[in-house]
Amino acid sequence: MIKAVIFDFDGLIFDTETHEYNVLNEIFQEHGTELPLSVWGKVIGTQAGFNPLLYLEEQIGKKLNQEELAKLRKQRFEERTKCEGPLPGVEAYLKAAKEIGLKVGLASSSTYQWVSTHLKTLGLFEYFECIRTSDDVEIVKPDPTLYIEAAKCLGVSPEECLVFEDSANGALAAKRAGMYCVIVPNAVTKDLEFCEVDDRLESMAEIELKLLIEKLEKK
Repeated sequence: MIKAVIFDFDGLIFDTETHEYNVLNEIFQEHGTELPLSVWGKVIGTQAGFNPLLYLEEQIGKKLNQEELAKLRKQRFEERTKCEGPLPGVEAYLKAAKEIGLKVGLASSSTYQWVSTHLKTLGLFEYFECIRTSDDVEIVKPDPTLYIEAAKCLGVSPEECLVFEDSANGALAAKRAGMYCVIVPNAVTKDLEFCEVDDRLESMAEIELKLLIEKLEKK
């Protein structure tokens, strides 16, 4: 029986991932090359030590002003996201979870400061009883520890948790933790190769949370 829902953050609640990829690829194109999704997709939802701006240097074979590029990346990202809200259906799922008595948590490979700042800006912070981030673990997704720690924090067992993820690394972490996992890919992650999951949605607006849970528990 599902007693808790645990959400990823980047690309699932707030589509930082599409904006980040578009900003980076724009910078790559301005230097006469591309950032392949096949390369970028491998690091979505994890921390792989991959620096796309150093990768750009490798691709074009010359040194660049990394400080200026980092400033440009940050500025363009902030411009694109300042008027953005949560992705479709997210707040409805959070409200529904509370209404039907589910515990609500979040597990992200990003930092607590990043996640909490955006959640507060979006007006969603108060929905979460527990937030676990890269600050709480030694290894992030696809390792299952983040999800296991979130379940402990919520006081439920892993098999009682339903995870919502958008990335292949995140989905693998959820399944390794022994949890239900429904993926809701975004424009950047939709063509990634996912492990076996319990369902796939185009958006959370596609089906009511209660109906989704009933469907999963019947399987």
